Amino acid sequence: MNDDFINLTPENLSAEHLCCIIRSKKIHPGVEDKRQWLSDRLTEGHVFRKLNAKATVFIEYSPLETAWVPILGDNYFYLYCLWVSSESKGHGYGTNLLEYCIADAKSKGKSGICMLGSTKQKHWLSDQGFAKKHGFTVVDTTEYGYELLALSFDGTVPKFTDKAKRGTITNQELTIFFDKQCPYIRQSLETLKEFCEANQIPMSLIQVDSLQGAKNLPCAFNNFAVLYKGIFKTVNLLLDIESIKRILKDH
Repeated sequence: MNDDFINLTPENLSAEHLCCIIRSKKIHPGVEDKRQWLSDRLTEGHVFRKLNAKATVFIEYSPLETAWVPILGDNYFYLYCLWVSSESKGHGYGTNLLEYCIADAKSKGKSGICMLGSTKQKHWLSDQGFAKKHGFTVVDTTEYGYELLALSFDGTVPKFTDKAKRGTITNQELTIFFDKQCPYIRQSLETLKEFCEANQIPMSLIQVDSLQGAKNLPCAFNNFAVLYKGIFKTVNLLLDIESIKRILKDH
């Protein structure tokens, strides 16, 4: 089955589709954002492995030291995303991809693999129930319901930064932290801006454009985070209007 998968490289990045949003002809600006972000990450050991077919089946991970998340630890991989779309389930793809990541970590002498989770499964987070079946356990928590899951090979564990554990900021208006890792981010920001401008709602958009900036974030973050009234709300980057209204109402 390994022959069914392909890893993105600097050489094939421009030619391969990126799974999340598949376009055959028309250029999608979010996909191009992601392609550029990846081009800067692949030389750091970042891995994007996907089914060698026109399907949304992939895993994405990187060394924790260069992962754009407010999580600290030595010699770990950070698993950003493991996604198998509903129409592709039932073929063992998720297991194959996770086992590849585990084998890769062990072959490189890593101490383990970690990923973002929560007390209840959230949208836009990898399936933590699936991860736990493969040995991942909760090793750290935030004050607002998010968790750090890890599969440790040597007993060491990573942790959230102290700032990320608190999930608070002084800014009271709707605040969005984002990077360009996910193709859906651009359209989410456009929806948010259009709604807030139409309803005269103040909003701060803060692009995370460096590793240092990501490590210093004040809340859980995979590639997107929403705070309101100084309090963390969600990492769900595909917010519809009703979701935005609920966030603004719940304070």
